[in-house]
Amino acid sequence: MNERIIMADGVEIATQAFGDPAHQPTLLIMGAMASMLWWPEAFCRELAAQGRYVIRYDNRDTGLSTFYEPGSPPYTMDDMAEDAIHVLDAYGIDSADVIGMSLGGMIAQIGTLAHPTRVRTLTLMSTTPVGIDTSSLPQTSDAYMQHASAGESVDWTDNDQVIDFIVRDARMIASTGHPHDETAARTLVERDVKRARNFVSATNHFMLKGGDAWKDRLAELAPPLLVIHGTADPIFPVEHGELLAATVEGAELVRLEGGGHEIHPGDWDEIIAAIGAHSGSLRR
Repeated sequence: MNERIIMADGVEIATQAFGDPAHQPTLLIMGAMASMLWWPEAFCRELAAQGRYVIRYDNRDTGLSTFYEPGSPPYTMDDMAEDAIHVLDAYGIDSADVIGMSLGGMIAQIGTLAHPTRVRTLTLMSTTPVGIDTSSLPQTSDAYMQHASAGESVDWTDNDQVIDFIVRDARMIASTGHPHDETAARTLVERDVKRARNFVSATNHFMLKGGDAWKDRLAELAPPLLVIHGTADPIFPVEHGELLAATVEGAELVRLEGGGHEIHPGDWDEIIAAIGAHSGSLRR
């Protein structure tokens, strides 16, 4: 396991790698308000066991990466897509299998459209299409929206309140197909909050703009695409994943029965097997 901070265009990005650098590079891009810790270390190691060199990293405003004052982020999703490319550059990687989760999936779509030769295969999890009108699709559940609105009353300078709220958030987005481990969720959230340089800055992710240059161009995605989506996702209902897969010729769709907006250990085997089949047998 290798940790390093890279610098690109004045932005510090914290990264961590697993596996043999000689193996197939695989870049993991996490979602909103979530540092790289939300790609569980054991999950990363299982991916590496396929014969991969796995890299996870903290997006801007999370973890140990550069952060900004909350309220008006001076960057866009397009900038975050460039961050992903800069990570590949820093590791000397020409092209990688890219896996994006939620907002990370949107970032991955933009990065792939902008730099198609840098992405060998693309896997998008629990995300929504970029540049396509999704207003006719089912939207975020009312129950989750009610929970999210309670965030306005949280004192984001009080770590205990923040941790309690994020733990509740983890419960709200959890799988219905597997038991929710609240103790494990709290341990992860506590670690994430305490590790962050300025956790409240992660709320900037909900104000992000970008992707306008790619309106109605999603079908141009060149690398082989795998879409993985839980059937019980309350943030982006499964229809978002279905539309994403239907828009890109040759895309594969894997539905996780009862899957929420998370990477549940009970789904790891199915997820990792699907990624392995999608990108070819790599185990060495």
